[in-house]
Amino acid sequence: MLTLTNDRLKSFIELNPYRILVLSFSIVILIGAFIFMLPISAANGHGLSFVNALFMSTSAVCVTGLSVVDTGRYFSTFGQIVLIILVQIGGLGVMTLTMMVAIIAGRHIRLKNRLLMQESLNLLSFSGVIRLVISIIKMTACIEFIGGTIMAIRLYQDFGLHGIYLGYWHAVSAFCNAGFDIFGGTGIFHYLTSPFICLTLCALIITGGLGFSTLAEIKIFGRHSLSLHTKVVLFTTFCLLLFGTIAIMVLEYHNKATIGTLPFWDKVMASFYLSTTPRTAGFTLLNIGALGDATLFLIIILMFIGGSPGSTAGGIKTTTFAVIFASIFSIIKGKEDAVVFNRRLETDLIMKALTLFLVSLAFVVFATMYICIRENFAFIRILFEVVSAFATVGLSTGITASLSASSKIMLILMMLVGRVGAMTFTLALALKTKKSGVHLPSGRISIG
Repeated sequence: MLTLTNDRLKSFIELNPYRILVLSFSIVILIGAFIFMLPISAANGHGLSFVNALFMSTSAVCVTGLSVVDTGRYFSTFGQIVLIILVQIGGLGVMTLTMMVAIIAGRHIRLKNRLLMQESLNLLSFSGVIRLVISIIKMTACIEFIGGTIMAIRLYQDFGLHGIYLGYWHAVSAFCNAGFDIFGGTGIFHYLTSPFICLTLCALIITGGLGFSTLAEIKIFGRHSLSLHTKVVLFTTFCLLLFGTIAIMVLEYHNKATIGTLPFWDKVMASFYLSTTPRTAGFTLLNIGALGDATLFLIIILMFIGGSPGSTAGGIKTTTFAVIFASIFSIIKGKEDAVVFNRRLETDLIMKALTLFLVSLAFVVFATMYICIRENFAFIRILFEVVSAFATVGLSTGITASLSASSKIMLILMMLVGRVGAMTFTLALALKTKKSGVHLPSGRISIG
C-alpha cells in the first residue's frame, strides 16, 4: 500500500508538458501579483491587496481583461507598463518567449522543448516549430505596430503625445485579445462611432484570434494552398461574425441604452464590433450591463466558442465548434461520416472535440453554481462573468469588483483554466496510468 501511494505521489510530482505549461503561467502570474501589490504600481501610492493583485495579474497573463479596479485611473504609468508587459507575455505564451530567448542565445532546442511548443500553440506537429516561433514574433511586432500607428494618429488629435502612448498600448491589448483599456471611466465609449478606433480594434482582435499558424499560411497563400485547418478557421470565423452582427443588430436595434439612438450605419458598425469583441477580446465601447438578456445570452455563446487554436484567444475554439456542428449535421442527414470541405473527419477528432466541449462546460457549470451560492446577483450576469473569465474575454456586466474574495478566486481559477486550455489543465492534474492490454466485451445502450 505504501509503495502504491509513493508511486502515485511520484506520478503527480513528475513534470509532464501539461504541468510545465500550467506551472509556467502560474509563476508569471505570482510575479505580476507581487508587483501590483507595490505602492509604485498605483497612482495613489497604495498597492492592491493580495487577492485583487492576483486577480489583476491573472487577468493580464491569461489575456482576459476582467478588472477589479479602473485600470486607467488606478494604475500609475509604471503599473500600466507592467500590465501591458504581462498581457504581451500571456498573449504570445510563456513558452514562445522562452523559446525565442533560447534561439537568440544560440542554444540548441531540444525535442522536449519542441513538444512543449507544440502543446502551447496547439499544433498538429512539432515540425517547423522554430520557424513558426520566429514568424510569430515578427508578425506580432508588425501587426501591433501598424494597428498602434493607426490609433495613435487618431488619438493624437485628442490627447497629444499621450495619445501615441494610448494608441500603441491599446494595440497590444487588442491583438493579444486582452481588452484592458486605460482611458479611465467611460472615456473609451466616446469612440464607438469612430471608424479609426472601432474598426482598427476589430481588425486587431480578429487577427489575434485567428491563430499564428493560420496567419502564417495566409502570409504565403498563393504559393501554397490553404490547409483544411485554415479553411475551417476562416470559414467558421466569418460565419460567427456575420451571424453575431445580424443577431445583435436585430436584438438591440431599439434599445436606447445601447445602439438604439445611433444612425443606421453606426448601428451596423457597433453591432459588428459587439460581435467581434466576444472572440475573445473584451474591449467594450458601450455599457454591457445595459444589453438585453437575449443579447447577453448570445454573447455568452460567442464567448464560449471563442477564437481559434494557437491564437491569443480563449474559448473552446472555432475548430472544435465546427467539428461538433459537422458531426451533428451528418447525423441529422443520416450520413455515415462527418465531412468538412470534402474531407472526412476522423472519429478520434470528433471524440476529442466532444470531450473538450463537455469538460469546458463542466468547469463553467461548477463555477457558475459556486458563485450563485455565494453571491446575490442575477443568474445571467453570473453566468456571463464566468464564461467571460473561462473564455478569457474580459467583458463584464459590472459585477466583478463587487464579488467576494472566494468568488474572485474562482474566477482566477477559471481564467487560468481558460488560458492553458481545459483539457491541458485537466491532464496536468491527472496521474499517469498504465495501459491495459485487456479489452472488455462491448455492449449497447439505447439513447435519445
